[in-house]
Amino acid sequence: MHPMLNTAVKAARRAATIINRASNDLDSLTVRTKQDNDFVSEVDHAAEQAIIETLLTAYPQHAILAEESGATGDSEFQWIIDPLDGTTNFLHGFPQYAISIALTVRGQLDQAVVYDPTRNELFTASKGAGAFLNDRRIRVSKRAKLAESLIGTGFPYRDFSHLDAYTGMFRDLVQKTSGLRRPGSAAIDLAWVAAGRTDGFFEIGLNPWDIAAGCLLIKEAGGLVGDFTGEDGYLKSGHVVAGNPKVFAQLLQAIQPHLTPALRR
Repeated sequence: MHPMLNTAVKAARRAATIINRASNDLDSLTVRTKQDNDFVSEVDHAAEQAIIETLLTAYPQHAILAEESGATGDSEFQWIIDPLDGTTNFLHGFPQYAISIALTVRGQLDQAVVYDPTRNELFTASKGAGAFLNDRRIRVSKRAKLAESLIGTGFPYRDFSHLDAYTGMFRDLVQKTSGLRRPGSAAIDLAWVAAGRTDGFFEIGLNPWDIAAGCLLIKEAGGLVGDFTGEDGYLKSGHVVAGNPKVFAQLLQAIQPHLTPALRR
């Protein structure tokens, strides 16, 4: 395992210890609302601190972009961190949430960890070296037809400005696929595409820390990731389409009629 990936795994496991301990006593957590339908708990902060501390102890010169504490440092190496993706699920005791850690080098995705603490599933990837689940190689599914595919998604929950466009996509894809799923953690949704558990994924308006690690997992598992125009602007726009190569193309085609000018940027 690449030494930097190894450090990221260590950081994710430290965060998981904090999250697992807190999950046994949800009632005592301090929670505040960042904005409507967007919650942050003391666990998010404690887990993030544990991750940053672990990474910076090993690589003090590296830069950080983290959900709760923002961007710090200036380096061609930047760690992109979501300490708890799926906080709303976590706060309800709904066991679908993950830790997401990615490293970009000169803006390119280089290392990825998505750790699901409730299932003890560790998804990892290094650029050019494939994607793994608990040390076993994973690949995207081989399903060729959208009509036979299971597609992951996420509903708009914070910013409802694209709700009409999303509803149109949803209405079409409910009819054109074998099912849509919305488990509530984009990091896991993307990791599951990489593992072939779903055949594709799409969502509007995600943050870089939600998707950076998952996108590298998919690419290293033989899949494709793009923004709604099929280009690679997804980390900036947060609009993501992903899937095995055949489903990716059909998914892009299915959402095209619903795109507003804002979603094509």
